[in-house]
Amino acid sequence: MSASEKIKLRQLGQSDLFLSPVGLGCLQMSRGSGTAGIMWPTLSPGEVRDIVRACIAGGINWFDTAELYGWGESERALSSALESLKIKRSDIAVATKWWPLFHTAGSITSTIDKRLRCLGAKSIDLYQIHNPYSFSPISSQMRAMARLVEAGKVRYIGVSNFSAKQMRKAHGELSRLGLALVSNQVNYSLMDRRIETNGVLDTAKELGVSIIAYSPLGRGLLTGKFHDKPGLMKKRHILRRFYASLNKKSLDTTSALVGVLKSVSKKYQVTPSQAALNWVVNSNGDTVFAIPGATKTGQVEDNAASMKFELSVDDLDYLSEMSAPFK
Repeated sequence: MSASEKIKLRQLGQSDLFLSPVGLGCLQMSRGSGTAGIMWPTLSPGEVRDIVRACIAGGINWFDTAELYGWGESERALSSALESLKIKRSDIAVATKWWPLFHTAGSITSTIDKRLRCLGAKSIDLYQIHNPYSFSPISSQMRAMARLVEAGKVRYIGVSNFSAKQMRKAHGELSRLGLALVSNQVNYSLMDRRIETNGVLDTAKELGVSIIAYSPLGRGLLTGKFHDKPGLMKKRHILRRFYASLNKKSLDTTSALVGVLKSVSKKYQVTPSQAALNWVVNSNGDTVFAIPGATKTGQVEDNAASMKFELSVDDLDYLSEMSAPFK
């Protein structure tokens, strides 16, 4: 039995996409372009190919990228790797995002062909609004997205960083058009549980919308490596340190939680990051997916292995209790 056959796939929202609970976030594939590219080391085509190959071998069957990630560089890097590995697009799913800041809804339709070219695809499995800061209202954005579905250029529609109210508005407009909002991509981890108290998670469950958790490892803090070796923080680009809050205060704030993770992970003979990811994708039934990134194949293998065991209900509850201050 292959690794992928051992992974139980989940339905993404009200779609016919069945995805591994853990996917791959592709921000780190920005290849030195844009702000995202500055923060991460430039990965060679061979390194990207090895990362994608490790994903498939580990049972990860979907990838999340965005226009913003190197202004198309991440999309192109992913597409090249998939083509080089001769991976059939029908065997995996690719999600990307439209960048709304300083743009109107008209940009959604005018830029779609560029997104398709960058991805080397005829259609996008999941197209998401990256954030709610477009010049156009949500209703106009959803109507533009619906036109792309009608044209066969997009299969399913999602959003990212939307509040409960914004998500409900997007869902309502799409429902009026006979379509479904299938996902909302938000920051969610053991050290950032705000969606549990601001209405986002409850609204998603009510509407049948899946949550896609970005930064599910707290941008690396929940791996414990920075707590074990604080000097590693200085090796990160200054912008990345700022973006990820890699500083002494964050280490102090999360040290007790990381200690709990180490204790739980030891019980299962897994890594702290695997325990943290397992909590993200299992503490709310099948509602939440996670998209950790990876710059090395070992990180991919670690992420994929988080789907190959199950924390007990008691341990899920224990981690929830111990991370309650981060709600």
